[in-house]
Amino acid sequence: MILTRRTALLTLGAFGLAACSTGGGSGAPANSTGGALPADLRPTPNAAYDAWVRSFRGRAGAQGLSDSTLAAGFRGTGYLPGVVKRDRNQVEFSRTLEDYLSIAASDERVSKGRAAYSRHRDTLAAVEQRYGVAPEIVTAIWGLESFFGERRGSVPVVSATSTLAFDGRRGAFFEKQLVAALKILQSGDVAASDLKGSWAGAMGHTQFIPTSYQAFAVDFTGDGRRDIWSDDPSDSLASTAAYLSRNGWTRGLKWGTEGPGPGRSLTPQPGGPTFSVTSNFNVIKRYNNSDSYAIGVGHLADRIAGGGPIRASFPPDKYGLVKDQRISLQERLTARGFDTGGADGVIGPKSRTAISAYQTSIGVEATGDPSLALLQSLGG
Repeated sequence: MILTRRTALLTLGAFGLAACSTGGGSGAPANSTGGALPADLRPTPNAAYDAWVRSFRGRAGAQGLSDSTLAAGFRGTGYLPGVVKRDRNQVEFSRTLEDYLSIAASDERVSKGRAAYSRHRDTLAAVEQRYGVAPEIVTAIWGLESFFGERRGSVPVVSATSTLAFDGRRGAFFEKQLVAALKILQSGDVAASDLKGSWAGAMGHTQFIPTSYQAFAVDFTGDGRRDIWSDDPSDSLASTAAYLSRNGWTRGLKWGTEGPGPGRSLTPQPGGPTFSVTSNFNVIKRYNNSDSYAIGVGHLADRIAGGGPIRASFPPDKYGLVKDQRISLQERLTARGFDTGGADGVIGPKSRTAISAYQTSIGVEATGDPSLALLQSLGG
């Protein structure tokens, strides 16, 4: 298995796109920039955790951490029960490529991506000149990881990583992340109050874990800090390009293309489109070891650069419905008062809840499963 920036944390299906899909897919993000955190992501008294922190602080000096750094880093932090719950309740999503791309390259994400690309055109061009990574690729990763900076996470990283280190399921890994986070504070790159990220400790516009930040983050603006948390995404965008560059990105080479082309052929969903991919496709997978993720980045990048949707069709889903029929089902349910949270053709939790409610209302078993018969009952 390739150890990527996020392999040891969680799958993108459970984090990145789940945080950024429309209501029809997977719902709202667990936490975004700003706003009040859920109660279970706020510090909760836990004597065993407090004892673990005292033990950690006793051995932290050997890691080169000063007493002042530890005092600042742990000030106001604590045990977060919601972090443990989310870590233990992760599931592997079996989302089809069609569903994945419906979210990854949704009309909203493409529109926001083109606007973000235009807004930061000069920075992205300078990043490309230095690191050789195409601006649309960097922008696409930004879009998948944090919805172009809108969903960077607001959980204190020291609380998150120390909670997971204490919990023990992956204690050694998360203790390394905690040490790295505290070293980031010690280096002066960010104030303790601003060291925030996802519930699992991924940080900034493009969701670096602390050890990846240490290895790859750059000070592109020249202000003396590698600031991936700022509203200005410059350091994050450059750090992402630096990550790809140091993992073997070839300047001027496309990630791949739909249909025949140079490189190896790839059909990730039986009956669906075929892609020809290059070595840069594998470099994207170093960011997240998933074919769907790499295709999502590549396709969103192409769309941001002005390209069109996937040309080939996808086969019907396991319920016998094609995407247009699933969209029609969502639209008709919402019109009847059974809100699916959006009409993207992805039958996620909100859509299944709406289907169940509608099935109950017409006196049939509430399975939450879509079907042609269900669509027809709605006048489709």
